[in-house]
Amino acid sequence: MFSSIFTMVAICSLWFVAQMLFLGGLAQERSQDLLYAEYREQLAAATAPIEPGTDPGRPVALLSIPDIGLHQVVVEGTASGDLLAGPGHRRDSVLPGQAGASVVYGRASTYGAPFAELADLTAGDRIDVVSGQGSTTYTVRGVRRAGDPLPQVLEPEEGGLTLVSGERAGWWSALSPGEVLYVDAVTRKPFPSAGSPPGEALPESEKAFAIDQGALPTLVLCLAALIALTLGVIAARQRWSTALVWVIASPIAVALSWMSTDVVMRLLPNLM
Repeated sequence: MFSSIFTMVAICSLWFVAQMLFLGGLAQERSQDLLYAEYREQLAAATAPIEPGTDPGRPVALLSIPDIGLHQVVVEGTASGDLLAGPGHRRDSVLPGQAGASVVYGRASTYGAPFAELADLTAGDRIDVVSGQGSTTYTVRGVRRAGDPLPQVLEPEEGGLTLVSGERAGWWSALSPGEVLYVDAVTRKPFPSAGSPPGEALPESEKAFAIDQGALPTLVLCLAALIALTLGVIAARQRWSTALVWVIASPIAVALSWMSTDVVMRLLPNLM
């Protein structure tokens, strides 16, 4: 019995780490492919969103930073679950490319880590954005951290873009939230804002380094399923060979571990 429990715990633990740091990147890449195809169709049909209020998880812009090789579809929302698919637009700011201040969050070390190299940007680097209104080019003003002076106030004719992520001290800190990193950029040719951001306060789950406590019930169900599978393995080993039982149970354990890890990620800081 104890060997079955130990084996199941080992499978889940190894899969958890592997998915966070490696396999999650494949899932994120797949999500990006689907989002890109969806957004390209919207751009072609002139139906891409240009007003606030898009459903969380839907594509709102294409973001490219040639100097660090970043090409990502930006989704609406900055909760941990939204950022599993790619960078997320903070819903209380204008959309990327528009006049005013736009804010985009992205992960630094897990699920593709699209913003892992933000700290390498320097003043003068280019950031390209494609939105439902057209193409916009931003120029990086600088990189800052908590406690650094805020960037100068935008002029009425300017548009600002702030990229936000965590900053790791090194590979050994991949699972540590780190500190908040900001990249400020500006454009003098923004598109007019098509509407005001939602008036209600941004939920705590969508702020920097926030977690989504709403995922707890789902996590309980996933863990219950893993416990049930473990008990099933213990019972099955009394009737059939160990090898046969694990051949059948291992794919189920991996699938449940994958689901559980996705849920656990929603309970971890969104910028990791």
